[in-house]
Formats: sequence, structure tokens, C-alpha cells
Amino acid sequence: MHHVADLFEKESSDIWYEREAKELLPAGTTCPACGKTEFDKEMDILDVWFDSGVSHAAVLEHRDNLSSPADMYLEGSDQHRGWFHSSLLASVGTRGVAPYKAVLTHGFVVDGSGRKMSKSVGNVVAPEDVIKKYGGEVLRLWVAAQDYRDDLRISQEILTRLSEAYRRIRNTCRYILGNIADFDPKRDSVAYGDMPEIDRWALHQLELLKEKVLKAYENCEFHVLYHAVNGFCTVEMSAFYLDILKDRVYTSRKDSVERRSAQTAMYQILDALVKLTAPVLSFTTDEVWRYMPTPAEESVHLSQFPQLKPEYRDDALVERWETIIKVRAEVSKALEQARVQKVIGHSLDAAVALSAPAQLRSLLEPHAAELKSIFIVSKAELVDTLGGDFYSAEGIADLQIKVSAAPGEKCERCWCYDEELGKDSEHPGICPKCLSAVK
Repeated sequence: MHHVADLFEKESSDIWYEREAKELLPAGTTCPACGKTEFDKEMDILDVWFDSGVSHAAVLEHRDNLSSPADMYLEGSDQHRGWFHSSLLASVGTRGVAPYKAVLTHGFVVDGSGRKMSKSVGNVVAPEDVIKKYGGEVLRLWVAAQDYRDDLRISQEILTRLSEAYRRIRNTCRYILGNIADFDPKRDSVAYGDMPEIDRWALHQLELLKEKVLKAYENCEFHVLYHAVNGFCTVEMSAFYLDILKDRVYTSRKDSVERRSAQTAMYQILDALVKLTAPVLSFTTDEVWRYMPTPAEESVHLSQFPQLKPEYRDDALVERWETIIKVRAEVSKALEQARVQKVIGHSLDAAVALSAPAQLRSLLEPHAAELKSIFIVSKAELVDTLGGDFYSAEGIADLQIKVSAAPGEKCERCWCYDEELGKDSEHPGICPKCLSAVK
């Protein structure tokens, strides 16, 4: 037996099929019972589950770059009675320990209605077809988006939805790249304490994302990762922070603290985002990495996950801004109403006046100068009372909003309306804010 085992180790088990029985036995082998010297080879498999069950010993214990026990065994839920079980029996019986530190089991791929895939039914979704139509990254994103503890559903509708999510993530990266092209993090970064509140709000949100995603990796809950990243890019970034930021990064002086602060926040957001999603969107993140300002490593896959920065957490600030965001949502409804009534076209055509209850007004007053940027309008002010028609907020008691056409002329540079436009003879077509930037 040991002679055959030594031959297997040297030349692989294929020799069982390539050689005659007498070539596999030591010279002079005889049967102790009858004295005969001719033997037949048995061609049946000993046991398929035994063969797979001892694979940990064959693989992990004979390779210098691996160690035993395995960090994880990964297979479908049917292997609880199969590979997982036979491996456990063989390892405990011969080594006294389990062959793995952890076991991860997953369901099976089914169609969008939960039916088993079948060629006769015509509901099979082939991976190569998905890759041809949507690209490999969307297929990888689909895998990450599934809660694999149940059966995994796939359909054209699901893939279309995921391709849209992929584009949102990619476009977030692309937008930030376009706005940090002239940014050197070592030279141009603004200290956290010198940043406007809204940039610190964004970094707080980034900390929440990092914490959630790193925990998801730790617990192998990749669907949590997908939903967290998709929500962050869609809600916190595209629908709010990056939307508000446009005026500041496009129209501020190139090296102003306001613009550099926005770039500092965006750079840190992008740096963390590509590192966090690199295991899933491996090609996209590496492509983004090549365009990052002064990347430390040649590839994102040579970098480490981002570290948590507890000093960026500011719950009081975020609580204030949650209220401001709610006010912004109500202003957006009032703007839409004014747009339907043909009072305005674009939101920058509008002037907004707010009458708010005392507690809300005291919260908004420190941000009075920022309100027009937050609402993306040309003018915003807090007033005691509103005359004429106004919009009564649905979600905030006693908040009243009046939208009117913005006074003044439209600035050629930032598109905001301003009553001071035309007073500078050298640049009569731009507003005082833009004038200070270009001069």
C-alpha cells in the first residue's frame, strides 16, 4: 500500500490507469494466503466523498504557500451532508481537528420568479451572455448584490437594474475625477478643522460607509456592501453633496480654500470608495486608480482598505444637517410647483423666501449665506412673514416657502441672477462673486 502511495505522490494517481498491476507492486510481491503472484487492479472508486473529504490534506499540507486548517470551505447548501461532512469526519478522525476555520454555504441560482433553471423551460441565464451584454463588472456586481444564504435570483430585469446601479457608481467616480484633476493631496489638502460644515458632513457620511462596508467584508455579507455603496453614491453624493458642490468647484477661484476644501473631501471619498469596492468592481476601480492624483501604489489591488477616522464623526453636525436636508426637500417641492406654474424654468431662475418657526429659524440663520447654494437657487432669505401665495411645507410644521423669479440679470459665468451685475466695466456680464474669482 505504501509503495503505491509513494508512486502516486511522485507521478500522480493517473498511473493507476496507465500501468499494469505488476508495475504498481514491489518486485516479488506474493499473496500470503495462496502464494500466487498475479493480481488484478480494482477499477471502482473507493468513495467519492472520501476522495473529496481528504483533499484538505492533499492540498493544504503539501504546499509552502498554504496552511492547514483552511480559512474557509465554500460550497452550496447540499454539501452539509457531502464535502463539508466527509472532510470533517476524515480530519477529526486522523488529525483531531476540523479541516476548516469557517464554512460558508450558499443557495442555488434560479430565475427571477424563483424557478429552477431549465433549458426546456428556456429560463437559463448564461454568464457568458451576461458578460457580452452588460460586461463582467455587472455580473460581479450581481454576485455581490445577492444574499447568498437564500437562492440567488437572476433575470434581465434584475441585471438591467444592476447595470444602472453600476453606472451610478462609475459616474460618481468619474465626476469626482473630473473635479480633482488639478488637485495634489500633499500640497492642496485643507485641514479638517478649516473645512466648511457641508464638507465635514460628507466625511462623516464616508466614515459611516467605511464602517458598514468593512464590517460587511468581515461578515461575508456582500449584499450589505452593495446596498451601502449604491445608496451612498445615489443619495448622499449624487442627490445632495455633489449636486450642491457644483457651483463651488466650477465658479470659485482655482486655489481658493472653498474649492480646495471640496477637492479634499472628494479626493478622500474617491480614495476610500475605490479601495472599498476593489474586490467587487476589480477592473473599474483599477481604471479609476490610474487617473487618481499621485496614487501611492501602481494598482488599487496593491493598496490596503481605508482606515477608519473616528475624528471625522460629528453627530451634532449631522443632526443639524438632517434638518437642513429636510428643509431642502420641501424647497424642492415648492420649486417644482413654481416650475409647473411657469413662474421659473431652471432652479437658478428662482428666489426663495422662507418663514420658519423660531427653533428652525435659529438653526438656519448661521447658514443663511449658504442657503442659496444648498437650494441651488439665485437668492434665498429668511423672513418673518410671507405675503401673497406661498407653499406650506408638508413635512415640517409652520414652514412656509415662497418662490418668485430671481431679481437682476443672469451671470454669464455661474448662471445665477444678481442685481449687482453690469457694474464692473471690465467684466459687465458677470456677478460680484465671479468677479472676485477671475480677478
